Amino acid sequence: NILDRFGSSKIDEKLLERFERVIQRPVHHLLRRGIFFSHRDMHEILKRHEEGKLFYLYTGRGPSSSSLHIGHLIPFMFAKWLQETFDVPLIIQLSDDEKFYWKDISDEEAIELAIENVKDIIALGFDVEKTFIFTNFLYEGRFYQRIARIIKCITLNQEKGIFGFGGGDCIGKLVYPAIQVVPSFSSTFPFIFDGRKDEDPFFRMVRDVAPRLGFCKPTLLHSRFFPALQGSQTKMSASNPNSAIFLTDTADQIEKKIKNYAFSGGGATKAEHKEKGGNCEIDVSFQYLRFFLEDDEKLEQIRKDYTSGELLTGDLKEELIKILQNIVAGHQERRKEITDDLLHQFMTPRKLKFKSQNKSDVV
Repeated sequence: NILDRFGSSKIDEKLLERFERVIQRPVHHLLRRGIFFSHRDMHEILKRHEEGKLFYLYTGRGPSSSSLHIGHLIPFMFAKWLQETFDVPLIIQLSDDEKFYWKDISDEEAIELAIENVKDIIALGFDVEKTFIFTNFLYEGRFYQRIARIIKCITLNQEKGIFGFGGGDCIGKLVYPAIQVVPSFSSTFPFIFDGRKDEDPFFRMVRDVAPRLGFCKPTLLHSRFFPALQGSQTKMSASNPNSAIFLTDTADQIEKKIKNYAFSGGGATKAEHKEKGGNCEIDVSFQYLRFFLEDDEKLEQIRKDYTSGELLTGDLKEELIKILQNIVAGHQERRKEITDDLLHQFMTPRKLKFKSQNKSDVV
């Protein structure tokens, strides 16, 4: 439990109420439903916004396959909402070097995967004037000095304690955590500022280092894991195409995957389901609706009907199929429109557009 083990704070009703007061609109459904459930210092970000001071957003992706699956969309959907809500810059890091160190692929293959992932990310509709996307291999040299300063503050014993590295690990793995967290500091991007739960260990480390370097501690938000089609006890994998819905899937593939592989919380027979109802806590189709169905009232009605046995598993799956087919088809259409020129714009170091360009205001 990240709350107990590492001392992060629960996103409770009090914080959500303050959030809505500050932004003067309802919070995102991923916050309302507890999918983003934990934070570090979110109050400080809300305070900065109230004071008219600048902050920026940072998220990333480890490119392990040429196509994202729908679970990968969650942090980017939420980051897009945060960017639009607060009108702030967004930095997106593709850790192609990480995949090179951990997987049996060449550096060229890792870069190729990263570029394909960047196209998937751009297709979500980010504002090119406020978003910078980079891959570590293609950009890392520009912030090597910052990486070196972070590395100097971290001992081998600290890394072993946090990540469990051993004698059989390549030394690239030892250096990588510093590369992962360096975008947390605005001074890494002088051209802009004038001068994911399983990733929390990286940022606990940098929050310890930040004061020693004279920087602000990064604020963090943690989300719950997105379950594989076969249930929360299994893992989505690019090597098993039936474990997830990919953004390259056709409408027929989506339908077949949901019908054949989505773990059901319903009764073994129609009669049993009518009598005992379904279990939404373990039903993958319902869990996916929690992520992608924005209508709270409709989701609650589905929950009640399924729990009572009135709504059958097949009907629940049909509801999900329609939603995911629309999401994936829309994404595929937008991705077709991405040109090399647009890709270049997103990945070129440049000034981003935001309210304040006062360097002293950047956190």
